[in-house]
Amino acid sequence: MYDIDITVTVDAVGKCWAAGRHVNALDTTQREGWDFLMEMDPHFSIAFPGEDRGAIMVRVVEAEDGTLTLTEAPDWDGSGNVTFDLT
Repeated sequence: MYDIDITVTVDAVGKCWAAGRHVNALDTTQREGWDFLMEMDPHFSIAFPGEDRGAIMVRVVEAEDGTLTLTEAPDWDGSGNVTFDLT
């Protein structure tokens, strides 16, 4: 779990997107974990406390300055291809 401050926008057809940042700067261990997750699959479940809709799947893109862009991924089927070099 990572706390992120975000601003959510809903377009005319109801598609959500958001931009934000981590609430607190990630320490070395957290950064390694975050980078690992992003390399595995940039799709995450985002939860809005108190909302009837519950969690939605989003695709996260992180810019070099740390800005996160979250785009709703309603068609994501939960599968992906990941290759690890363990040597």
